[in-house]
Amino acid sequence: MQIEVYNMLPEDSRLTITLEAICDTFSSLLWDVEYYQCGCFEVYIAASPRNIEIFQTGRIVGRDDDKEHFGLIESVKIETDAEDGDYLIVGGRFLMCLLERRIIYPTLNITSETAYSEIVHAAVKRNAVDSAERKIPGLKLGTVQGECWNEKTKLQISYSNLMEWIYKICEKTGGTANIRLNKISGEQYEMVLDLSEGTDRSLMQTDNPHIIFSDRYTNLLSFTYSSDISVQRNFAYILGHGDGEERKRTTFYEDTEPTLLDRYEVYVDAKDMSEEEEDENGQLQPIPEDKYIEILKERGKQNIVEPLTASESQIAVQSTQFQYKTDYNVGDYVTVEHRRFGLRQNKIQIIGMIESFDQNGRNLTPTFREV
Repeated sequence: MQIEVYNMLPEDSRLTITLEAICDTFSSLLWDVEYYQCGCFEVYIAASPRNIEIFQTGRIVGRDDDKEHFGLIESVKIETDAEDGDYLIVGGRFLMCLLERRIIYPTLNITSETAYSEIVHAAVKRNAVDSAERKIPGLKLGTVQGECWNEKTKLQISYSNLMEWIYKICEKTGGTANIRLNKISGEQYEMVLDLSEGTDRSLMQTDNPHIIFSDRYTNLLSFTYSSDISVQRNFAYILGHGDGEERKRTTFYEDTEPTLLDRYEVYVDAKDMSEEEEDENGQLQPIPEDKYIEILKERGKQNIVEPLTASESQIAVQSTQFQYKTDYNVGDYVTVEHRRFGLRQNKIQIIGMIESFDQNGRNLTPTFREV
């Protein structure tokens, strides 16, 4: 596996990318792919005039064996030590972090039932593609894969950070978003935003081969499990536009209304949600009250927090049973069991995978979350 370092030169709506260097002599590499948040990376490499020249902030780091994830160098640190030598610590996040540079402005108002994929595309086009001053050069809308993105809703959103908002939508739909590089010709590239969904490979389905991580199969090397109910919020009071008792208000909960000790309430201030929208002629028109209430409920839905149940493990890299990126990937649903503790999670999602490379070889550390 080799690290590739690219120089990125934006030119209006185009993106010129040149390969600056190929590196295979680093001390360590962490490559953290995340499903519901922006992934990150860190390279630990000997400091030298040449490496300092190569690893500059604003450049792109890729891998010759991963064409889906590309990192943007955001920090470079030099450490000197008389005994251990001089090192560069190069860090950053994957290209989705570029969307963190934009907020949603003006208000995005969706008052008719619209697929989540179309809503995300509309937000990105308005705030990072179509605007002459706010465009991210080379950014294009890519593919949509997964039934979760066909789910429809109504919503109104403004002033939220674009990247953070997209990942919040991902949390609600069960999908993910990623920006990859796509070569057009020569040194011309485009950055493509794809929306996708993980595949169910657990014991709870019959369409795909089962993926089971277990101490019984010696592919589960270490295992931690945690459960925390204190973070959950399952009943939302949402107050919208207006003053005092005149404020529009509603509540939201999933399925059956929680009561007594099972009820965890949260207040959602949605005063920023306007009661007007632009019509096709650009004129402001009042939003019908029933539609406005539905939009308030969607804001409440975004503030519902499930109990935190997560586990982190180290799995066997050289396992002949399952190969990462071939048999399963981040976002997929698998089965995890630990026979000694009598613990079995029939359907659990891989929400992150840290690949680490150092003098001891390659390690895989996935993070799981129950559905």
